[in-house]
Amino acid sequence: MALLQVDFYSNVIGMCMQMDVILPQKVDKYMDTNVKSGNDKYPTLYLLHGMGGNNTSWIRRSSIERYVDNMGIAVVMPTTHLGWYTDMYHGHKYWTFISQELPAICHEFFPGMSEKREDNFVAGLSMGGYGAFKLALGCSDRFFGAASLSGALDSSDLANIDTSNKDFFENVFGPLDKVIGSDNDLFTLATKLKESGKPLPKLYMWCGTEDFLYNGNRAMKEHLENLGFDLTYEESAGDHQWKYWDEKIQDVLKWLPLKSNIN
Repeated sequence: MALLQVDFYSNVIGMCMQMDVILPQKVDKYMDTNVKSGNDKYPTLYLLHGMGGNNTSWIRRSSIERYVDNMGIAVVMPTTHLGWYTDMYHGHKYWTFISQELPAICHEFFPGMSEKREDNFVAGLSMGGYGAFKLALGCSDRFFGAASLSGALDSSDLANIDTSNKDFFENVFGPLDKVIGSDNDLFTLATKLKESGKPLPKLYMWCGTEDFLYNGNRAMKEHLENLGFDLTYEESAGDHQWKYWDEKIQDVLKWLPLKSNIN
């Protein structure tokens, strides 16, 4: 496989941005490789970081490169700063960037990436778990599945993630009492998607039972199950740290509905 650090200009953000990208590579010594050949294109996993992270987080803190070895899948790890995968109330349009501009740039730079819905997935941790579900629920026509690890999924919790930093969250989301019911509320997005009749993404959730976001994850689980989503939910002992995410991302990769996983 190949690991690339890509610096590029974002017209949406108005500045240079970065992403780390793992690309599958056909290697002679791996006779059982799942990497496609000829005109076949490979699936892509967009892997999102949490607060305090950037495009290098998954490479530095997990063994993601080793885990996807021989899977025949591309992994895109973009930096999105502290934008919460949202068009900020005061700030940059990170939702437009992650949902529209970045996939287009990836397909321009890496034509081997499939544009088919069934070949595109997104996953993330904490803030990135929120972003992953937001992409899957808001762009279900383009993402077949999404996984959240310790995700900040309940909008009613957002103001409590760091109670000393209310101004920051208001810069991102606007008045916090207006978030619930908006397009930044995952519960609302899930309900709207179900009512729309559009295809529903497959979803995976894990959260540690000692995590400060655990109650919000349980609430999201019940909401998605009540709506009839195809949800795989897991919980186990653990709090909010990388030793759990490094372990659980391996389960996410096994869960991904790839042809190589299904066959």
